[in-house]
Amino acid sequence: MKAGIVGLGLIGGSLGLDLQDRKIVDKVVGVDHNLAHCEEALSLGLVNDIVTMEEIKKCDLIFLAIPVNAIVDLLPSLKDVDEKNTIIDLGSTKKRIVDATPKEIVKNFVAAHPMAGTEKFGPTAAFKGLFDNHTVVLCDTERNDEFHKNRAIDLFKKLNMKIYYMNAKEHDRHASFISHLPHAISYSLANAVMSQEDPRSILAMAAGGFKDMSRVAKSSPKMWSDVFKQNRENLLSSIEIFEKELGKVKELMEHENWEALEIWMQKATTLHKIL
Repeated sequence: MKAGIVGLGLIGGSLGLDLQDRKIVDKVVGVDHNLAHCEEALSLGLVNDIVTMEEIKKCDLIFLAIPVNAIVDLLPSLKDVDEKNTIIDLGSTKKRIVDATPKEIVKNFVAAHPMAGTEKFGPTAAFKGLFDNHTVVLCDTERNDEFHKNRAIDLFKKLNMKIYYMNAKEHDRHASFISHLPHAISYSLANAVMSQEDPRSILAMAAGGFKDMSRVAKSSPKMWSDVFKQNRENLLSSIEIFEKELGKVKELMEHENWEALEIWMQKATTLHKIL
């Protein structure tokens, strides 16, 4: 079996390594619009060969590991993929991608979101085991032929991932809180510090808390601005809810209501009882 990966950054590159290391497929080929990424992917062994999109379309497994807007733009060119070839997108949003899927490939197009990654990007960020013990969400699988659905399930099991199912609309709503909002907050925190007169002096004091919260602000602006665009309504809603909670802190502090502030904080700590 042959796998083709479109996009050879952190996700696509790490997938290429695991597909080879775990002998899930016989050969892994890839393509990336960035020629430097292609050269790096080859030198790092992320794929066995760099090929054209036409060759990718002939692969048994076709993975789309590119920014979500690029996935939508690419979909029409995949209409002629053979019905026996499985297409799996790995984007962070799902509703717009699912809605944009041409009817010719709906049955063999599996919408997936592996909830794994780091703040790093590009081929050099890829590593074996990225997906181990992480969650993957499969969306609207009732649209898929059983063959392609089961092939995707088998693949993610071999990647040692925990599989959850939901519809694309539900996924995007949940993802706005658990993934997209944290990125918005992290970028905001980083910009708040950088807007000060002497950010270097502030950062000299940075310890665990700041580093943890600002870490994802290193993530690819191109990728995440696309995610924000596709999940705009859900993210705006989650930002409004977050602003209300932040407003409570401000109000309690303004009124020096320290007991209520502690109770508010105590409520927040219960989150980790269900994580």
